[in-house]
Amino acid sequence: MLKNYFKTAFRSLTRNRNYTIINIAGLAVGIAVCMMIFIIIQFQTSFDNFHAKQDRIHRVLTEYHHADAATISYGKEVPFPLPEALKTAFPQLEQVAPVYASHNDQLQVLDDNGSPLKNFKEQSGVFYTGPSFFNIFDFPLLAGSYASLKDPNNVLLTKEIAETYFGDWKTAVGKSIKLTGSYRVGAGLFQSPPVLLKVSGVLATIPANTDFPLKLVVAYGTDFTGDKQYGYANPDWNGTAPDFGCYVLLPQNISADNFNQQLSAFARQVKSPDHKDSYIVQPLSAVHYDTQTGNYSNKTISHQLLNVLWLIAAFILLIACVNFINLSTAQAVNRAKEVGVRKVLGSNKSQLQIQFLTETLLIVTSAVILAAVITILALPSVNQLLELSLSFNLFNNPAIILFLLAVTIVVTALAGFYPSIVLSRFNPVNALKSKLTANTVKGISLRRGLVVFQFIIAQALIIGTLIIVKQMDYFMNQPLGFDKDAIVNIPFRPDSTGGKLTDYLRQQLSSVNGVQAVSFSSNTPVENDNDVWTTFKFDHAIKETDFKAIVKFADDQYVPAYKLQVVAGRNLQPSGMTREFLVNESFAKSLGFKKPEDILNKEVSMLSDLIKCPVVGVVKDFNDRSFHESLAPLLVTTNSTMYRQAGIKLATTNITSTLQSVKKIWEQTFPDYVYEYKFLDDKIASFYKQEDQLAQLYKIFAAIAIFLSCLGLYGLASFMAVQRIKEVGIRKVLGATAGNIVYLFSKEFIVLITIAFAIATPIAWYYMHQWLQDYAYRINISWWIFAAGGLAAIIIALATISFQAIKAAIANPVKSLRTE
Repeated sequence: MLKNYFKTAFRSLTRNRNYTIINIAGLAVGIAVCMMIFIIIQFQTSFDNFHAKQDRIHRVLTEYHHADAATISYGKEVPFPLPEALKTAFPQLEQVAPVYASHNDQLQVLDDNGSPLKNFKEQSGVFYTGPSFFNIFDFPLLAGSYASLKDPNNVLLTKEIAETYFGDWKTAVGKSIKLTGSYRVGAGLFQSPPVLLKVSGVLATIPANTDFPLKLVVAYGTDFTGDKQYGYANPDWNGTAPDFGCYVLLPQNISADNFNQQLSAFARQVKSPDHKDSYIVQPLSAVHYDTQTGNYSNKTISHQLLNVLWLIAAFILLIACVNFINLSTAQAVNRAKEVGVRKVLGSNKSQLQIQFLTETLLIVTSAVILAAVITILALPSVNQLLELSLSFNLFNNPAIILFLLAVTIVVTALAGFYPSIVLSRFNPVNALKSKLTANTVKGISLRRGLVVFQFIIAQALIIGTLIIVKQMDYFMNQPLGFDKDAIVNIPFRPDSTGGKLTDYLRQQLSSVNGVQAVSFSSNTPVENDNDVWTTFKFDHAIKETDFKAIVKFADDQYVPAYKLQVVAGRNLQPSGMTREFLVNESFAKSLGFKKPEDILNKEVSMLSDLIKCPVVGVVKDFNDRSFHESLAPLLVTTNSTMYRQAGIKLATTNITSTLQSVKKIWEQTFPDYVYEYKFLDDKIASFYKQEDQLAQLYKIFAAIAIFLSCLGLYGLASFMAVQRIKEVGIRKVLGATAGNIVYLFSKEFIVLITIAFAIATPIAWYYMHQWLQDYAYRINISWWIFAAGGLAAIIIALATISFQAIKAAIANPVKSLRTE
C-alpha cells in the first residue's frame, strides 16, 4: 500500500511538471534560508560552550554609579589590584585569573644568536595572564606546559602563529621573540621597552566560537600587566586599562547572586568614600550577548537580533508553505475528476489525504535536498559577508540532520494538511459531471488571505531594508565636524626623545610631494571604544567633577590637519610637554558655561594633580565617537611621549606614489617595525560594520521574500489563465481589448497587495522606530520610504503577473472557444 502511494504520487508530480518545479523551487529557497539562519544562530549560541566548567566561570565587571544616582553602567575593565585582592579576600574562590589584552604589538622573531629574522605586527590576540587562566578555561596544549607562565618572559603560541613565525610548530619551543608593546593606564599611554620572550609552549588551534582570540599568551608579570606599577603591593584602585579584566571560577556551593552581595561589601572597603563604583560577576554564558560591555573578540550579538533572525527564518519558510497551499488548492479543480474516480472505486477520505500528503512529502524531500545544495554553495559567501567560520557538515554536526528532519515533517504537515482536506472533500458526483470550478472550490478566500500574508512580510522587509540603508547613508555622509578625506593614519613607535623624532619625521614627510599636512597624536578625532577617559578637577576645586572627559594628546598641527574649528581662544602652541588644554563646546557646557570664551584661562587638573594646565582654546563640537554615542566632553593637549600615530593629509592626485614615498621614509626610520596605514574614512566605515552586515542581510531576505511571493503569484496567474481561457475568449469576441484583459487579471492582486501594504506599514514603522532608538544620531522615518516600499511591491507583482496576463490577452479567441 505504501509503495503504491509513492508510485502514484510520483506519477502525479511528473505529470504536472510546472506545478512541481515551482513548488520545489519555492520550498527549497525557503528551507535554505531557514537552514542558513539555523547554522548562524547555532554558531553564535555556541560561544565558549566547550569549557567543562562553563557554568561556574564568571567575569568581574565594574559597576559605575553615575552622578544622577539613577544611571548605572558596566565596564569589563577592573582596577589592577583587584585580582590579588580577590584571592586574599575570598579564599573560597577556586581560581582567579587576571587577563590583559594588548593591541598593536610589534614582534620580531630572532635566530639562535639573537639576530632578527622577521618582523610581525599583531593588531590583537596578545594576552597577558597566568596558569590560573588555563585552570578555568579549556584550551589544549600541544607542547610545553601551562606552569611555565608562572615565570616572567615566557610565552605560549598557538599552532598557527608558531607555524607563521617559525615554519614548523614542533620546533617553536625554546625559540626567542622580541615583543614591543604599548599600554594605557587611565589617561596615560605608555610604551613598553622591548622584551625578550622565550617560547615555552604551543596551544592547539583556538576554536572560532570563543571570545578569547588567543595568538600569543605572555606570562602575567612580564613587562607591563599593571601589577608592577599599580599592583596590590601599592594599591591604586583608580588605575586600570580598557582591556584589563578578571575571571573567577566560583565554587559549586556559591551562587553568583550570593557572591555579588559579598563583592558589594568588598568594594565599600577598598574604594574611597567619594567613589560609589562597585563590582559584580557576570556568567560566561552572558558575555557573548553583552553588546553594551563588549568582550575581547569585539564580536557580540544581542538576543534581540537572534530572535529577529529566527522570526525572519520562520516567516520566509511560511511564505514558501503559503505558495504550496495556494497552488495546491488552485490545482484542485484540475484534480476533481481524479478524486471522483478514486471515491467511486472505494477510496475514503483518509486514504486520499494520505495520498496527497505523500505527494507533499516527495516535494518537501526534494526541496530539502536542493536546499542543502544551495546552502553548501552559498555558505562561503555568507562567511565572507559576516566574517564568520560557518560550516555545513552533517557528520560532525548531527543537529543539522535533526533540523532537516524537523523541517521536513513540519513543512509537510504545514503545507500539505489543508490542501489534502480540500481535495479529499470533493463530491464525486459533481466532480465527475465537471460541475466544479475555481469559484466553487473552498479555500479561495483563504488563498487571498495567504497572498496578503505573503506581501505583508515582503513589504515589511522592503521598508525595513530601505530604512537601514538610509541610516547607513546618514552614517557615511553626515558631516562629522572635521576633515576625514584623503587622510591616512600610520601607527609608530612613541617618541621618547622629547620631540626630536616627531620633528624629524615631520620634516621628512613634509618634503614629500603630495603631503599637505602632518600631525602626531594619540588618537584620531573620532574613535570607537578606543578613547581614553579621565577624571579631573576644574578651576582649583578640591573634588573631581561628577563627569569624565575624553583626553587626546596631539601636537599643534592637529587642529589645522583635521580642519577643526576654534571658536574661542587660540590653538595649542608647539611643545613636547603638557602645558595647555584645548576643550570642546560640550566640555564648557557640561561645566555650566553659556559662552565658550568664559572658560578660557581656567585651570584643569588631572592624573592626581600631576598635570595642571590652563584652557587656552575651545573647538567647535565634532563627532568624537561613532553615531551610536552622543557628543562627549573633550580635552586636547600636547605630549610627545603619548603620540602613537601620524595623521597625514594627502593631495587627491597621485596618492599611490605619495604613499610609496611615505613608506620609504617610514621603513628607513623604523626598520624593526611593520609598516601599515589606514585611511581615516575606512576606519570610520568600520565602526558601522555590523549595521552594514545587517543591511546586506536584510537586502537578501527582502529579495528572497519578494521572489517567493512572486513565485506564488506566477503560479496562481498561470492557473487563472488556464481556468479563464473561455471567459477571455468571450470577452475578446465582445470587444474587450488586451488592456482590459490585463486589467481583469491584475486588479484582484493589486487590491490584495494594497491591503498588505496598509497592514505592513504600521508594523514596519514600529519595529524600525524601536531599532533607531539605539543611535544617538538617527534619521527621521519619511513617508516616501513607505510609499517606495509599497510601489516596489506593486511593480514587481505586476511584472510577475503581466506575462501570463498578456499571454492570455493576445491568445486567439476562436481557438479558445472551439475547444471543449
